[in-house]
Amino acid sequence: MSSNWGNLIRISIFGESHGAGVGVVIDGLPAGEPIDLEELQIHMSRRAPGHDRTATPRKESDLPEILSGTLEGRTTGAPLCALIRNTNTRSGDYQNLSILPRPGHSDYTAYVKYKGYNDIRGGGHFSGRLTSPLVFAGSVCRQILRRRGIEIGAHIYSIADICDDPFDPVQVDAGLLSQLSRTRFSLVNPKAEEPMRAAVEQARMSLDSVGGIVECAAVGVPAGLGSPMFGGVENVFSSLLFGIPAVKGVEFGEGFGAAKMRGSQHNDPYRMVNGAVKAVTNHAGGILGGITSGMPILVRAAVKPTSSISQRQDTVDLTTKENAVLEVHGRHDPCIVPRAVPVVESAVALALINLMAEGNQL
Repeated sequence: MSSNWGNLIRISIFGESHGAGVGVVIDGLPAGEPIDLEELQIHMSRRAPGHDRTATPRKESDLPEILSGTLEGRTTGAPLCALIRNTNTRSGDYQNLSILPRPGHSDYTAYVKYKGYNDIRGGGHFSGRLTSPLVFAGSVCRQILRRRGIEIGAHIYSIADICDDPFDPVQVDAGLLSQLSRTRFSLVNPKAEEPMRAAVEQARMSLDSVGGIVECAAVGVPAGLGSPMFGGVENVFSSLLFGIPAVKGVEFGEGFGAAKMRGSQHNDPYRMVNGAVKAVTNHAGGILGGITSGMPILVRAAVKPTSSISQRQDTVDLTTKENAVLEVHGRHDPCIVPRAVPVVESAVALALINLMAEGNQL
C-alpha cells in the first residue's frame, strides 16, 4: 500500500480503522517552528466522529500523541511522529464484509488486490479514519504557512442540491477563512445550514446517504510557485485531494464550468494595483500554466455519498460465487461532507508547504 506523499516535506500515514491506532510521520519540516496544540486540536475535533447528527455516532477523541520531532513546543527538524489511538471500535459489525463486499466501497477491489488478507474491519487502511492523521499533518503545516502570510479555509459548498454562497473569487477575506477553519459546520451563509441538515436527516431516516462539495481557498500565496506539465499546482493539489476517501472530483476556479464559456469570458484581464499585477477576475482559480498567479487559489472537491448505507443491497458472495443480498451494520455517516472540510483544508496546506519549499520560500 502506498501511503507516502511529498517531495521536500513528506508524510507517511499508518494504521487501520479498528487497529490500535492511526498516525503519521512528517519528514522535512523546518526546525524551530512553534506548534500550537490547542489550535491543532480544534481542527482535529472538527473532523472527529460522534459530535453531530450528520456524522457517525462512533465517538473518538482524536487526541494525538506526539512521539518525536518536537521539544518545548517547537519542531526540532527530526521526523515528527504522531499517534492517534482508536478507542471505540465494534469490529463484529464488519465480520460478513470479508465475503459480502459493500457496493460503492473498496471491499471487492481490496479483496482482489490483496488476495483477501486486507483488514476489513471498519474499512481497515481504506477507511476515512485515516484522514485523522492527515488533518494532524495539515494542521501543523498550516500554522507554519500562516507565519508566511498564507491563510487557508474551506466551507460546505453544497450538500445534495442545497448550496452555500460561494467565495468571492477575487476578494477572498482572510478573516473569513480563519473563522471558517474554526467552525464545525462551516458555511459562508448560515441560512444554508437548516435546509442542509434537513436533507441529511431525510437521507438518514431513509437508511441512505448524501454527498456534496467542499470549496477551499488560500490567500497570501505568492506568484511563481509550481511548474508546467507534471509538476503543476493543480497536479500537486489533486494528488493529495484524491487521497481523501470519497473524493471523486476536483476542479479549480471555474473548473468544468469553463467548458461552457468563451475565451473572452474566461480570460482574467490584468491591471496594476499599488504597483503589483492583479487580475480583474479569477476564473483560473489563481493558477496559470501550473504556476500560482498571486490571486486567491480556489479549489473544490466533490464528495460522494457514503457507500455504507443500511438499505438492503445486491452484492455477491465471494466464497460461493453466487448472488447475495447485503445489510450493512455498524455506525456510518449519512453525510461526510461537514467532516471533510478540515481534511480538504489540510490537503491544501500540505500541497502548499511543499510548493513553498520547492520555491525556497519557507
